[in-house]
Amino acid sequence: MNRFVWLFSGATLWLAGCDAPPPPVAQAPSSPAAVIIPEAPAGVRTLEWDELMPANFDPGKAIQEMNAATLNDSDPRAQEMMARLRALWDEAPVVKALDGLQVRLPGFVVPLDSDGQITRQFLLVPYYGACIHVPPPPANQTVLVDAPMGAKIKRAFDTVWVIGRLSAGHATTDLAKVGYTLTATEIAPYVLKKNAP
Repeated sequence: MNRFVWLFSGATLWLAGCDAPPPPVAQAPSSPAAVIIPEAPAGVRTLEWDELMPANFDPGKAIQEMNAATLNDSDPRAQEMMARLRALWDEAPVVKALDGLQVRLPGFVVPLDSDGQITRQFLLVPYYGACIHVPPPPANQTVLVDAPMGAKIKRAFDTVWVIGRLSAGHATTDLAKVGYTLTATEIAPYVLKKNAP
């Protein structure tokens, strides 16, 4: 599982004061279902979400500096820590070596520009609920997808594969800061196929 998702789950639950399970990450589930993973076109690199974070980036550094067990939601120190964490995550460094590559990345869709039938711009995030039900992930775990050809997205948090040209660089949307923009040439469902018992 993505190294960020486990850290984020703990931080979110601590800051939100709840005991919900960690959010799912866009990855292949175990039996009895299997993911149909189409072959990547020639010259297209399939990315894992961890590859979008520099090896030396520690998204939990601010949390590790405080003893979270001694804080509650209304504690000003908890609110200060959340503000520090959000500032660090909004400026999370990107991997410049990925800039300009043709890539394929799976994730959950958060529509930005949609008429209810066709979506032309959306956020691609590594776990369900990001940017709507829970705070956005770090910028380097949030990808702005431009789909000039349009995509038929049925609902928020549909899971898809996106293929296209990746640009490494920060941008701001109404819902989140992003570290990458992916200009899509193809968007396909992330399909589950039931295995025979």
